[in-house]
Amino acid sequence: MNSMPSRPEDDADARSLRLPANGTTVVAEDLRTRLVLASDLDQEIIIDAGDVETVGQAVLQLLVAARSEALRTGRPFAIANPSSAFSERVTACRLAGPLGLEIGEGAFQ
Repeated sequence: MNSMPSRPEDDADARSLRLPANGTTVVAEDLRTRLVLASDLDQEIIIDAGDVETVGQAVLQLLVAARSEALRTGRPFAIANPSSAFSERVTACRLAGPLGLEIGEGAFQ
């Protein structure tokens, strides 16, 4: 599987970013760049977390910061299709609230 986030120009919808299967510190810098580019479009930012198998602290920190900035500037921000691995890691790190995810019956909705 590809370990790099998809580039906005590769997506049908440039405001959507697909997280890589393995969100390690190595890919965090590229993800940061993609988040900045997506935020420059001044539209909703959608993070697709459906392929995530592992996600590290650096990626989670970027996502929390990106959502915080989106809220500050009034720009919608959403994490779509979170995989069970992503959901479990976010729950373990107690970041559901900061990431804007709701927990229902032990799973993300």
